[in-house]
Amino acid sequence: MTETATRPHVLVIDDEPNIRDLVQAALRFHGFTVTTAETGGEGLDLARDRHPDLILLDVLLPDVTGFDVCRRLRDAGDDVPVIYLTARDTPSDTVTGLSLGGDDYVTKPFSVEALIARIRALLRRTRRDDPAPETGRGDDGVLRVADLELNERTWTVRRAGVPIELSPTEFRLLAYLMGNAGQVLTRAQLLENVWGWDYAGQSQIVETYVSYLRRKLDPLGPALIHTQRGVGYALRVPDPAA
Repeated sequence: MTETATRPHVLVIDDEPNIRDLVQAALRFHGFTVTTAETGGEGLDLARDRHPDLILLDVLLPDVTGFDVCRRLRDAGDDVPVIYLTARDTPSDTVTGLSLGGDDYVTKPFSVEALIARIRALLRRTRRDDPAPETGRGDDGVLRVADLELNERTWTVRRAGVPIELSPTEFRLLAYLMGNAGQVLTRAQLLENVWGWDYAGQSQIVETYVSYLRRKLDPLGPALIHTQRGVGYALRVPDPAA
């Protein structure tokens, strides 16, 4: 087996040579295979050719924005985990980047060790062949709540037998809600367990993704995701008498 087959492969897309060199050296030191690109176009080509396990993506690139790169990846059906690297840290930028399918957001300047920890945490959460956490899943890897089914082995979701297309982040959020069905989960719990990091009060990220899920689930039956005002959200079996 080759080295690249056994080590996680990270693609770094950043036009700043010092950032690329620093991140590349740190990743290789920690056992990762690394490919780098200076532009969004070059990064897209490498993503298609090399199929990395994760992409570190600068938001401000010389040809296209990192947001555009992520959008093109998702439009092409590529759900590779993406961590944005940016000097901009406004709530609107955060919402935009994550709503386009990004998975995490790191502000420059950053701690290299903290970045490595983020990468490892994201890879653990998104690797499809990892064992599922113990949250009441059946032996077949399927979570079932009412007429909603989520298969963690095939990454498919159905409601009343109808397939539902979800982004990677939407899928993980729904899986966590279903795995804790009936419980009220705080925004902080959802941020920590779905995104894996503290958003320092930016709960609009959770609200945005809950809204996305509701738009896809609610047309197919009674509402499943309920808001506990001032606290968070719960996924509950519909009351037949309601």
